[in-house]
Amino acid sequence: MGNTDTKLNFRKAVIQLTTKTQPVEATDDAFWDQFWSDSATSVQDVFALIPAAEIRAVREESPSNLATLCYKAVEKLVAGAESGCPSDTEKQIILNCARLLTRVLPYIFEDPDWRGFFWSSVPGAGRSQDDDDEEDSSRPLAESLLLAVANLLFCPDFTVQSHRRSGTDTTEDIHTLDSCEYIWEAGVGFAHSPTPNHTHDLNRTELLKLLLTCFSEAMYLPPLSESNGAGNPWVQFFCSAENRHALPLFTSLLNVVCAYDPVGYGIPYNHLLFWDSREPLVEVSAQLLIVTLDSDPTTNSGPSMDGTTTSTAMDENESPVPDNLFVNYLSRIHREEDFQFILKGLARLLLNPLTQTYLPNSTKKIQFHQELLVLFWKLCDFNKKFLFFVLKSSDVLDVLVPILYFLNDARADQSRVGLMHIGVFILLLLSGERNFGVRLNKPYSVRVPMDIPVFTGTHADLLIVVFHKVITSGHQRLQPLYDCLLTIIVNVSPYLKSLSMVASNKLLHLLEAFSSPWFLFSSPQNHHLVFFLLEVFNNIIQYQFDGNSSLVYAIIRKRNIFHQLANLPSDTPSIQRALQRKKKPAEPISRTNSQDGASMEGSRPAAPAEPGTLKTSLIATPAIEKLTEKSQVSEDGTLRAIDPDVPQAELEDGAQSRQTRRFSNVSSSSQWNPTTDWVMSWKVKLPLQTIMRLLQVLVPQVEKICIDKGLTDESEILKFLQHGTLVGLLPVPHPILIRKYQANAGTAMWFRTYMWGVIYLRNMDPPVWYDTDVKLFEIQRV
Repeated sequence: MGNTDTKLNFRKAVIQLTTKTQPVEATDDAFWDQFWSDSATSVQDVFALIPAAEIRAVREESPSNLATLCYKAVEKLVAGAESGCPSDTEKQIILNCARLLTRVLPYIFEDPDWRGFFWSSVPGAGRSQDDDDEEDSSRPLAESLLLAVANLLFCPDFTVQSHRRSGTDTTEDIHTLDSCEYIWEAGVGFAHSPTPNHTHDLNRTELLKLLLTCFSEAMYLPPLSESNGAGNPWVQFFCSAENRHALPLFTSLLNVVCAYDPVGYGIPYNHLLFWDSREPLVEVSAQLLIVTLDSDPTTNSGPSMDGTTTSTAMDENESPVPDNLFVNYLSRIHREEDFQFILKGLARLLLNPLTQTYLPNSTKKIQFHQELLVLFWKLCDFNKKFLFFVLKSSDVLDVLVPILYFLNDARADQSRVGLMHIGVFILLLLSGERNFGVRLNKPYSVRVPMDIPVFTGTHADLLIVVFHKVITSGHQRLQPLYDCLLTIIVNVSPYLKSLSMVASNKLLHLLEAFSSPWFLFSSPQNHHLVFFLLEVFNNIIQYQFDGNSSLVYAIIRKRNIFHQLANLPSDTPSIQRALQRKKKPAEPISRTNSQDGASMEGSRPAAPAEPGTLKTSLIATPAIEKLTEKSQVSEDGTLRAIDPDVPQAELEDGAQSRQTRRFSNVSSSSQWNPTTDWVMSWKVKLPLQTIMRLLQVLVPQVEKICIDKGLTDESEILKFLQHGTLVGLLPVPHPILIRKYQANAGTAMWFRTYMWGVIYLRNMDPPVWYDTDVKLFEIQRV
């Protein structure tokens, strides 16, 4: 039968399903088999031949037919998982059923009345032919479906290579095979790399797409609803001890992602000649990993596991054991070589979009960097040993550079706000560790073309220059991130040995912009940004004065900013005058006067989103006090958490007390009326003593040299400052304060909406969720 005939038959069956007013009997195999008989349909065909309107019509008008269709399809998957799909016909039926369920499930999820359907027991559904087991016969449909797919993902000659010796015709028993011997790729806990098999990759991809669709019920619940906080029942069951393949599947997904090399054999234009069957598999594997790991670690503890599902790659000594086995396995990886494999793999993929070659389009660029960033976040968040490993060597810079590249590249694009947030969150998490600040002192020599001023310096300079660019030329919706960006700089500042002149000038330009009276008075929180920057200068002067003559010189040159801050007027007429002078609301910060030299060669300016680009909405992120927890660094380098109830002023002489605050748009609080008392309440706490003392000592000396030697040359003054010292002249050094990221319900929910938004937009061929009634976020056009 030709392909066209097959499609016609399939289409006819769909029409019959919508038009039959009487329920079709479940026993009418001749009718139901039309949906999955050995036709050569593709997943795209299935989507085209079953329009959304018809699925909804069956759901409303012939609900029993939709129910029967679903459970018959699940029954076929269960049968295939039982038999091991020895024939090509059976393999084709499995793929067709998977495509059909992928098409239909979102329409089941969008209707609250149907949501419980897969969790009810359908008599006879999901039961294998020769099975009298009571427990299995009454399994909810969802469980039968998930267990069947798990089995099918380790099915010899369908999704994994058979280990049969040639010449013997005994088939491997799918029920007893040890799937840990069939892991898809070498890497964590598995040394053998199976020969690549195009067909197996395609079959795995289709089954994983179905799993992802099963897990997507979360998209149909509003972000702040009770049910959304309760956990995803599909994920909870699939990642429980009920799934005997949980460990090999977790390991397969992780290894497939981390072993992938998109450049392949290194032949230019290779990707234009050969379709890479591995990339779609890697992409859906990354998406499945982040969805299965979407679990709140604080609430996720359960009974200890038996020894059958552990492997030597996992650390046995961790407690308490999370119910979610994927989270459990991830948190217990501990071998250095496994960490190295994961970090090298993720860095290789994150650096891929940055690879510049002299031949345009000659190397393949991957598109799933957002999923990789979420995966990296989960690894650091759930596995502290991995986080310390990352920071132990300068390999962390191979993750930092791509993140800074994405932040700079996406800063003008409204559709990429989520990417900006995840990048900043990762850097905030890393910056809470001393080693991150130390690593930033490594010279920056990788010349990735970026639309930033050319400089010679370290990775710290790169970070400051990019953050400055984001703040001064990003779009308005990034304003809630300013606090995070400056917190990161504060956290690393005590360890920065030598800032370049370019980066030093950028920091002073930010202070100049943030300390203008109109900006300080135009919102109740803007003065916090000034406090952060003063804390950066104080940390560097007190702890890294010797190597930072460029910064000291920049402070001396811009000393009027500090004097103006110290003498900030607080009487009502001055406040009103400053607010009248306020710039037009469009530009929060002046872009002039930031001394931007030429951008790097080969770079393109950051572009706004193309009109019509789809984006998904995000919920607000928690305020910086909720995101972080303050710790004081003791003399021996250990961190001591600060009691939040102790007034801040008692802890740090002259440092600010920060009231808890909500993020408001930094410069637009319409009802806001600044008063003299309010200005005085924080002005007296501005930590200016150290800088004023530095200026008092050094300015007369620098002026004297200029007069004596008739100098106008920077290099001579810098030479003098390099050999100067302030030992004994500055106030007693303040304790170093680090603001460490802390997990909380607000960020967990933010990650959930961001992650599913990315997955929604990245699955447009076929459009699995497009035009269904999702509730977790809104789909908007730029």
